[in-house]
Amino acid sequence: MSTKEIYENNPLHGKSLEAILTEMVDHYGWEILAAYININCFKTKPSIASSIKFLNKTQWAKEAVEGFYMYKLKNLPKPSDDQYHLPPRDRIVPLDQKPRAPKELSLEDAERIKYQKQKKNRERAIRQKRSTAANPWGQVPSYNESPWGKK
Repeated sequence: MSTKEIYENNPLHGKSLEAILTEMVDHYGWEILAAYININCFKTKPSIASSIKFLNKTQWAKEAVEGFYMYKLKNLPKPSDDQYHLPPRDRIVPLDQKPRAPKELSLEDAERIKYQKQKKNRERAIRQKRSTAANPWGQVPSYNESPWGKK
């Protein structure tokens, strides 16, 4: 099987950013996109043209939109660990995985997910604070070294 055949199963293959964004806006609308993908161009005076201009300049935002397209609109299973770290356009979608009906999304679900992420981030920050408070230098000095330098 050629590499071309493998990549052709990716729903992003051969699609322009404009086509992807238009399909997402037609199906979900700007309000849902703004709630699930935290990008200002979806919140303030959204338009296809201004969003594409921003997304083409900002790689992280473009990848967020493409990931949303693949895993919410096309409802593909989550990628494997080795594929997860690749940009969505470069991911290989196994041939047995086909796009399904779009996920049903609501503003209430978006708020719940946002709250869960904030809670997880707070917990992570607390753990990080505790670990740096226990050792403010960030590393464990060896027994042969004095923390104040050589004697």
